[in-house]
Amino acid sequence: MFSKHLSTALVSLATISSVYGAVAPKRRATCAGGQSVANEACCAWFPVLEDIVPNLFDNECGDDSRVHADGALRLSFHDAVGFSRSSGMGGGADGSIITFQDAELQFPANAGLDDPIDAETPFIAKHNVTPGDFIQFAAAVSLSLCPGAPKVGFMMGRPNPTAPSPAPGKANPSSIPNASLTGVTSTLDGLVPEPFDSVDKILARMADAGGFSPTDVVALLASHSVAGADTIDPTIPGTPFDSTPSVFDTQLFIEVQLRGTLFPGSQPGQGEVMSAVAGEMRLQSDALIARDPQTNCAWQSFAGDLPAVQSAFAKAFNVMSIIGHNPSDLIDCSDVIPGAPPLPVNAAAHLPAGQTQNDIEQACAVSAFPTFTAQPGPATTVPAIPQS
Repeated sequence: MFSKHLSTALVSLATISSVYGAVAPKRRATCAGGQSVANEACCAWFPVLEDIVPNLFDNECGDDSRVHADGALRLSFHDAVGFSRSSGMGGGADGSIITFQDAELQFPANAGLDDPIDAETPFIAKHNVTPGDFIQFAAAVSLSLCPGAPKVGFMMGRPNPTAPSPAPGKANPSSIPNASLTGVTSTLDGLVPEPFDSVDKILARMADAGGFSPTDVVALLASHSVAGADTIDPTIPGTPFDSTPSVFDTQLFIEVQLRGTLFPGSQPGQGEVMSAVAGEMRLQSDALIARDPQTNCAWQSFAGDLPAVQSAFAKAFNVMSIIGHNPSDLIDCSDVIPGAPPLPVNAAAHLPAGQTQNDIEQACAVSAFPTFTAQPGPATTVPAIPQS
């Protein structure tokens, strides 16, 4: 098992990108609803799509939907990165976070995921699909409802999970294949990064989970553009990470670089630092990654460059979604995933009202932060994301 997981985890970004579409038959198939797909097996996912867009997501990226895009995306990430190629532990993107939720929801990093799990579980049973497939399908579909988001891939065929992701501090080297070679100790640090972790720790964990580079990690954080925090400060659930949480844009990369001056709540939570905009939460990990020499230039490069963010995020997401699996064992059903609408014409990258270019904390040493115009009017205050 260890050798299988290790070889799977070492698959490169380029290799995974190349297999999207590589396993499909040359002749396209027509589904019962008239849709054209590269592989007939993918037709089974159109009824799922037609069900969850109105009934799980309420045809929206966020707002009052049963599951916001950020809930679906966060669930997909937390399920997938519960894998370590150095120790051979965890099943990756296998749905264990749902099947073994009694265990995995006890992990501190998974706080708040009971809501998307409760919302998604009935659809898994209704459509008789595996939880690993559904989690990644729902995340890909959720993005299609967010203006500006890239179209990401979806591969089907993940088997049912057989065990939970290992709990932090519970690893036993006697039960780990090749433990003497990998240097695994009697405790295992949490496999899901926390917002209070150091940049070095986050980058090492993501490299171990899926071979992600520092730039890949920055790209995956673009998901925070359509996200908010519910549990860091539970007194203010739905606090957004940027000023435009209903669209997938580059405001996160601009606003996190602004000098922090305030907290959105009365008391900061663990893993929270000062933000620059009223009503907006800034994760400590985002702030550190935006300023660390290993990642700050990649962070800066995404500010205002939506095509670059879209491309980098899609590639990294596609890798994340099949962690723990051999892509040649899966079927590319990306045909089923709709494209997202474009950003509104008035959604150009900008500084929030009340901010100036002097509020940018320059971090990248090789080039200046891009110049943006501030929105007119009084200082921006960001409302909370409505809770269903």
